[in-house]
Amino acid sequence: MSDTDKRVAAKTFNPDQLERIADFFNEVGMLRHTPRTGYAFLGSGKENVAEHSYRVSVIGYVLARMSDIDPARVTFLCLFHDLHEARTGDFNYVNHRYDQCQARRALEDCVEGTGLEGDVLPLWDELDASASPESILAHDADQLDLICNLKAELDKGNAFAAQWLESAVKRLRSPAAEELAQVVLRTDHNRWWYGRVEKDWWVRRGQKS
Repeated sequence: MSDTDKRVAAKTFNPDQLERIADFFNEVGMLRHTPRTGYAFLGSGKENVAEHSYRVSVIGYVLARMSDIDPARVTFLCLFHDLHEARTGDFNYVNHRYDQCQARRALEDCVEGTGLEGDVLPLWDELDASASPESILAHDADQLDLICNLKAELDKGNAFAAQWLESAVKRLRSPAAEELAQVVLRTDHNRWWYGRVEKDWWVRRGQKS
């Protein structure tokens, strides 16, 4: 065995843990089938929790780089922030007015016996406390993902999204997130693909004149 192979195989899991990790992978996959429920109240737009979590993780990484804070820690916080929703479903703001989500209990059951408890549960506790700089950026990443989606719905004609945007922007706590939010608000959500080439390209599709 090479030195590299030894480093890769340094930590071992027992057979029971491996069985539970297989369960864990399947549970994470359930997030692909778990809808974000707030869009029913907005009247347009849709996404599942897996889609949301991916972009939140990317946004968190960028915010950390902008803020000179450990990007790995922020990304991990973002990556697992909604994992419990595979069991609880997505609790939107209306749900939270009338009921409680036992998020940590669901997460405990999710990772029980996997050997990952010591990694995942402290991330949840840090995020829930919302006291560390990393957790603040993770929360802001969550809101920035929502802001991006709301801006797209506003661009497509849902005027109600403007009210949601106003509230979401006010939830931001870091200078980097506040700065990015203002850029998102003034940017056409299609610009990344439609606005970055000559307008007549869409007519001639790259054909020579």
